[in-house]
Amino acid sequence: MSNQDVRQGKTRFYDNTHFSRGFSKSGDFTLVEDEILTFFGTTLLALERGDLTPENQAEVDFLNVVKGQKEPTTKLEKTWAKYVKLSRGKKRFHSLNSKPIISEDDYNAYALGDDE
Repeated sequence: MSNQDVRQGKTRFYDNTHFSRGFSKSGDFTLVEDEILTFFGTTLLALERGDLTPENQAEVDFLNVVKGQKEPTTKLEKTWAKYVKLSRGKKRFHSLNSKPIISEDDYNAYALGDDE
């Protein structure tokens, strides 16, 4: 299945909520994936929501991927799965520096009146 088997959207697809600077500038998507999402994203989202009915086998296969009945095999299906994971999944945060947990040891339990 090629991308042309799936209908191209009537408008370009942008997700300003999760990717405000664009898909390719986010660092998560390649230029090819950016083009796939931009040109086919409105159709894919409408198919996923049920606003459009599938017109060919490629779109039926896409719906099976969305429902979890089939693994993504085409670039379009893999790109949409990646988009869904990044936009709707839990974001992970990794820090190189973290504050240590202050424990109750002798140093922290020290009071001013203990000197005498």
